[in-house]
Amino acid sequence: MYQGRVVFGAIEEVVFGHPAAGAIVAQMDRLGTSRAFLMVSGTLNRQTDEITKIREALGSRCAGLFDAMPAHTPREAVIAATQAARAAEADLIVTIGGGSITDGAKAVQLCLANGIDDIAGIDRIRVHKGAAPEMNAPHVRQVSVPTTIAGGEFSSIAGVTDRASHVKQMLRHPVAVPRATILDPAITVHTPEWLFLSTGIRAVDHCVEAICSRETHPYADAQAVKGLAMLADALPRVKADAGDLDARMDAQIGTWLSMGALAAGVPMGASHGIGYVLGGAYDVPHGYTSCVMLPAVMRWNARDNAERQMIVAAAMGYPGRDAADVLDAFIRSLGMPRSLADVRISPEHFDAIAEAAMRTNWIPRNPRKIASSADVREILLLAA
Repeated sequence: MYQGRVVFGAIEEVVFGHPAAGAIVAQMDRLGTSRAFLMVSGTLNRQTDEITKIREALGSRCAGLFDAMPAHTPREAVIAATQAARAAEADLIVTIGGGSITDGAKAVQLCLANGIDDIAGIDRIRVHKGAAPEMNAPHVRQVSVPTTIAGGEFSSIAGVTDRASHVKQMLRHPVAVPRATILDPAITVHTPEWLFLSTGIRAVDHCVEAICSRETHPYADAQAVKGLAMLADALPRVKADAGDLDARMDAQIGTWLSMGALAAGVPMGASHGIGYVLGGAYDVPHGYTSCVMLPAVMRWNARDNAERQMIVAAAMGYPGRDAADVLDAFIRSLGMPRSLADVRISPEHFDAIAEAAMRTNWIPRNPRKIASSADVREILLLAA
């Protein structure tokens, strides 16, 4: 008999297929907000007219702009954005950009609500040993327009990097999830191909680790299996024709579905656990961590969850095939890196990576029990 608990989060709307500028204005009208603080991609702001169009649509309701969020959301940038949003007297944060910006705004919401104005203060709101501390709920909420497809815009979790310790730490609050997410495929055409496709593999990773989890259930499976099928179909179409907005929309909706299981309480596994370390400590791009680690984790886990892995292969269009082989070929076909060596991680780093991964939240939830850092090292060798 299944046992579980599905908590429906604080996201209120997902708007898809409408131009971002008009959809943001409509959300401000719906929410009754008047001072939007924009957290945006610096590249999108400086090299396209997309942010200008949004600022013009908002007019006097644009209270400020921050476009300096680096990859992996370092604490220093979170505090800088918090101080700018506080000075702007923002009543809404609007993000237009990738996962680091989306996560940055979640962290800013929590900093604003809990009076945090320096990097040390983030310790008061970060997850410790899997548990989020007591804190005030955000009162200045977020609307997200994602330009990548890792899926953070559907999650109440933010990853923030402590540069002093080189660790990516988790912040979590049920109200940190955006109140609304706007999926506009047209705004994603400016995203570099490697970034769009690799974050798409991150979404694939969400689906696959959910399907393979020992804690999954039919509600989660329904979303993860459909999301995986949509992503497996859409990502090669985007690679073949960067201007195919239908394919981009399918990839965005597949990503939305990929986050359903996580939101419904199904944990991720070792690919995500190791990925946190590769990103936070070694600056490997978020999507690349999944490109490199997911097939290796599947091979290591296959001894214990072969039946669930068959569902993965079938959803990707290859029933009866080895799921790790299917994923390996799929990631290669998109031109993504497939080994730790490809992302400049050498065996001399493996012991430190393995030890750090054991301290992440996802390693204990991997479907094949990981008893020690030696087990993580085995996975790293499969990905070498």
